[in-house]
Amino acid sequence: MNITVIGAGAWGTALAITFCGRHAVTLWTREADVTETMQVERENKRFFPGFPFPEALKVEADFDVAVSDADLLLLATPLVGFRAGVRRLQQNGQLRPLLWVCKGLEAETAKLPHQIVAEELGDGAQYGALTGPSFAEEVARGLPTAVTLAANDADFARRTAIELHSPRLRIYASDDLPGAEVGGAVKNVMAIAAGICDGLGFGYNARAALMTRGLAEIARLGVALGGRAETFLGLAGMGDLVLTCTGDLSRNRRVGLALAEGKTLTQILAELGHVAEGVSTAREVAQLADRLGIDMPITQSVNAILHEGMPAAEAVTQLLSRDPKPESLRGS
Repeated sequence: MNITVIGAGAWGTALAITFCGRHAVTLWTREADVTETMQVERENKRFFPGFPFPEALKVEADFDVAVSDADLLLLATPLVGFRAGVRRLQQNGQLRPLLWVCKGLEAETAKLPHQIVAEELGDGAQYGALTGPSFAEEVARGLPTAVTLAANDADFARRTAIELHSPRLRIYASDDLPGAEVGGAVKNVMAIAAGICDGLGFGYNARAALMTRGLAEIARLGVALGGRAETFLGLAGMGDLVLTCTGDLSRNRRVGLALAEGKTLTQILAELGHVAEGVSTAREVAQLADRLGIDMPITQSVNAILHEGMPAAEAVTQLLSRDPKPESLRGS
């Protein structure tokens, strides 16, 4: 299979390296200087240093050339550039099967990636999300990883999962695209909350409670948006949540840890140097939950800390002061 990876951030580069073992892979990025450096040095020293490229990996500077022979397109841009990337493919007439790896809700529209793709590409396109508990560094190192390939068409999901599956990157097919995307998006918000919790020294009990009730929030929103409840017990739900809330490689968890130290969001993002999707997603999810009448107190608290100036300690106090309720997916 000919695969073109569009976007040479950490994830795009890691997947290009990984899939190069079985497929013909081309890597493209819009930063001309990054492309030139990768072509010469055979490594992405700006965004993913320390991982030399396989000899077979092709780095292409020309977008049209990069996508011209692709059997599968893998869009690996941050969510902020996702619609523009899909639109460019549509304008170029490149209506080939498409996967993406970004997670979140689009700013101002609160739309999931598959809704953006449906708007831009229309009917007839085959597309889906590659999502689940996976850090780019571990995938590139060949450490065992399992993820979900959720698509708008069950047959496409199964066929593509089989093509991309390997012993070290196990890929499970799903046709619950809304559910998988909600799991991937909102777990980043919960990871910020978990970082705050750990940074304030609340202990493992508190983190476990936060993750469990956070999963209930994710499931409530996901079901309301057309997902299936069982999806949130799998890789795209609980699996991704556990990894992102506990793993030290998680950017969103690091944001929460820094917030607990009293750092400003501007300072945190400057020091991070990479996109933390949970920052923008928190606002969109909080607003969407309000419109839909869905109870998401953890999400609302994270949004208040990030975007409304509420001190982390105060937000935690408010959460802990909530009246007790029966344990269910319907309320926290």
